[in-house]
Amino acid sequence: MAQPPAPLEFPTDYPLKVLGRPDNEFRARVHAIVLRHAPVIAAERVSERLSANGNFLSISYLLPAESRAQVEALVADLRACDGVLMLL
Repeated sequence: MAQPPAPLEFPTDYPLKVLGRPDNEFRARVHAIVLRHAPVIAAERVSERLSANGNFLSISYLLPAESRAQVEALVADLRACDGVLMLL
């Protein structure tokens, strides 16, 4: 039987991808939530990608996570955010 993955050790760089419909309001809501939980994010740690047909936008972050509680609170807020379709 395979070993379970090792638990995360904090602080760590935590990758997060948020998927929704492409509009400026979605971008602004997501970024405001992320900044509330991780107030210092360098621009090169954020990227966006539009789907092939332009129907979906993914925003990827490499967050400086300090604790599991920080990550769990961020994910909970993003799940409750209007327009967020999926989190990876």
